[in-house]
Amino acid sequence: MKPNLLIVDDEEHTRDGLELALEDEFEVFCVSNTKDALVALEQEEFEVILTDLRMPGESGMSVIDKAIIHPRNPLCIMMTAYGEVEVAVEAMKRGAFDFLPKPVNLEQLELLIKRGLKERNLEFENRHLHQRLDKKFSFDGIMGKSHALEVVMDKVRLVGPSKATVLLTGETGTGKELVAQSIHQNSNRSKKTFVPVHCAALPSNLLESELFGHEKGAFTGATERRIGRFEAASGGTLFLDEIGEIDPSTQVKLLRFLESKTIERLGSSKTLELDVRLVCATNRNLFQMVQKGDFRDDLYYRLNVVTIELPPLRDRGDDLTLLLNHFLKEYSLENGFDIPVLSTEALHILKNYAWPGNIRELRNFCENLVVLKRGKNITPYDLDSRFTMHNTFEAAVDVQQNHNLSIEENEKRLLRNALLEARGNRTKAAELMGISRRTLHRKLDRWPELDTK
Repeated sequence: MKPNLLIVDDEEHTRDGLELALEDEFEVFCVSNTKDALVALEQEEFEVILTDLRMPGESGMSVIDKAIIHPRNPLCIMMTAYGEVEVAVEAMKRGAFDFLPKPVNLEQLELLIKRGLKERNLEFENRHLHQRLDKKFSFDGIMGKSHALEVVMDKVRLVGPSKATVLLTGETGTGKELVAQSIHQNSNRSKKTFVPVHCAALPSNLLESELFGHEKGAFTGATERRIGRFEAASGGTLFLDEIGEIDPSTQVKLLRFLESKTIERLGSSKTLELDVRLVCATNRNLFQMVQKGDFRDDLYYRLNVVTIELPPLRDRGDDLTLLLNHFLKEYSLENGFDIPVLSTEALHILKNYAWPGNIRELRNFCENLVVLKRGKNITPYDLDSRFTMHNTFEAAVDVQQNHNLSIEENEKRLLRNALLEARGNRTKAAELMGISRRTLHRKLDRWPELDTK
């Protein structure tokens, strides 16, 4: 079925002309005054409303006010006479999507409706994704619905209640600490302490003391007894991140704990028996390190009781969209800003990006975008070069490989890529294409959909 569109205008020839232009794409309803428009809004659901500002009786502003509180939230476009721009801007502040001067340019109107519906649908999708995040796709702070992530979470559910040592593998930034916390929360140790240690962040001469503790006078500077992380995690879970970075001496002591569940503080001969569940993580290939002699084989096999490999973000499908919306909302609320809306084109570029830093890179990107964004609607021009350059290259390859495209379609793609590369700077885009700025303007007048500025 065609979507419903309401035209509100007291000029009959304007109503007739708009209806004739739009009836192929919409089920058009026409009324001549605000009173009839308000009745129509009570009786029908509309996707789009085109309303004149000045009419006998109440102005078109009343139509806008009524429409924006409607559950369907129709796309509202104000039509204004010359010299009423300030009033039209007020209509936008009150909820109208945009305005057009009269007489209305039909081609411009069609493009405006198309763009508005696309952005509104994206907003609906974002809202729906937020609801899905809140209700269904959250597991101890881990968000997603992809098959790759579900495999991981199934293993977490199975291994959580056990006492088994777990080794988490995967690229940096894939959320290994979150998964370790989930294992802890799904165990009978959840009421006890979860203690994380980033092994690579501590020098080797301090890591041993940090893990196992020391007695007063154990070494220069040891002015008092210190309880190590193992003792702090007694009854709970100790998470050792970047386990591949520990030195041979610490590897020996870690192996002893795994075999005997006992430790000794530095400078002490007293053996302490501890009940600690060990979860380790690494972004290195421990098996290759064993083969090279950089990691003890007996320790490796003790750690490798249950291995869970975390998928990179690029292999998690639609999880990217879910996470983008979640982090953009989180940082917007944190900073008191409006939540930015990604255009279809910007989202497409982000989906095609490899995200080598995975979720950590995604979080940083979202926070940066919220703080430095140019407006509520995010277009490809608001993305930095690491995204747009990648997308431009991919698009250029696609053009070269698709021999069935017309000359005009190839030219449009090249122009779009040049604008992306130039981040919307028309002079630079013209230089990249080897044409004059005037020629570029003519092409944009011919293909206005390429210019989102």
